[in-house]
Amino acid sequence: MEKKRDYTLVNDVNCHVKRRAEILQKYPAVKELYGTNPLSALYISLIVTLQFILATLIKDQAWWAILILSYTVGAVANHSLYVMIHECCHNTVFKKAFYNKVMGIICDLPLFLPSAMGFRKYHMIHHKHLGEYSYDPDITSRLEADLIGNNPFKKALWLALFSLSQALRPLKVQYYKPLDRWSVINTIVIVAVNIAIYFFIGPGALIYLALSTLFALGLHPLGGRWIQEHYITEEGQETYSYYGILNKLTFNMGYHNEHHDFMHIPWSRLPELKKAAPEYYDNLKSYQSWTRVLLNFIFNPKMDSYSRIIHPDRHPKRAIE
Repeated sequence: MEKKRDYTLVNDVNCHVKRRAEILQKYPAVKELYGTNPLSALYISLIVTLQFILATLIKDQAWWAILILSYTVGAVANHSLYVMIHECCHNTVFKKAFYNKVMGIICDLPLFLPSAMGFRKYHMIHHKHLGEYSYDPDITSRLEADLIGNNPFKKALWLALFSLSQALRPLKVQYYKPLDRWSVINTIVIVAVNIAIYFFIGPGALIYLALSTLFALGLHPLGGRWIQEHYITEEGQETYSYYGILNKLTFNMGYHNEHHDFMHIPWSRLPELKKAAPEYYDNLKSYQSWTRVLLNFIFNPKMDSYSRIIHPDRHPKRAIE
């Protein structure tokens, strides 16, 4: 009888804990890279403005024009806004959490879905409990992994609907409360903005923005990032970085080993971290093409949602509000 697929269990803490301690001991000046990059707020404002302009210009065009623009330009813009939400949740845009939360909601304005505050909560759980099945929302449930299997069509469909998978993923996370005041505010603001777009700009504009988000999180060259970050392609390696040209459009989001080692370093200084401690990063497997990562996941029969390292669960002392 064939053994049922499962995650790769490693009975140790994740690799980033040890590597961070070693780097700080050897290169204490790395702490000087900690901090914020307020210029991110300008980029957020420009991208949000661009998306509303494009939505207004495309609203009365043919369906195929909306489809093409949302896949080629809108997906890139909205993906970059999700990266900026990521920066906001780590408080690396401004020093105070309040202003980072506000900027996160501003990122959400053209994204159709109210995701900034939910992402802020569950992404921090991902860092705190990386690879712990019961708590890490980045890991699919075994039920979901079994449904996907390693059929190329099913894997492609899963990636195409990745936004739905991400929205449902927190349901498997134990001991954490899903709602708080900021999540409610986030939802009210985005629902109100969507209604305003529909009535004052037009349904075509709202369709453009919704499709931009669907593609930004789905079956798109940028979607290779979801596989790149933690799916095993090198035995024993838990996290992977991407150093290709698309980092220019996604605010260095590919520097994922570096980010997990030092999550308080803003996106603009992650390349400096790699240069400061090259012996810790240059020998790790990394990627130059997100498209290649995506295609390998879909068509490689050895890869599926179980291609992840997990660690023993560490029961949290209290729920994250």
